[in-house]
Amino acid sequence: MATYQKGQTWGALRKAWKGYRIAKVQNDNARMKEYATRIRTLQGQLGVPKAEFPNVGI
Repeated sequence: MATYQKGQTWGALRKAWKGYRIAKVQNDNARMKEYATRIRTLQGQLGVPKAEFPNVGI
């Protein structure tokens, strides 16, 4: 994954959370896991605590 400016990373994190919530409403476990992985990666880049996603095994 490429490195971005902090503002771009925060924007990507917001979009990933939105995608995760939509996938959860649609009960799409594959997309939920994809977004959960992306969220944790972005949180790591920002140095913020990583969210846990026990419902998708992450």
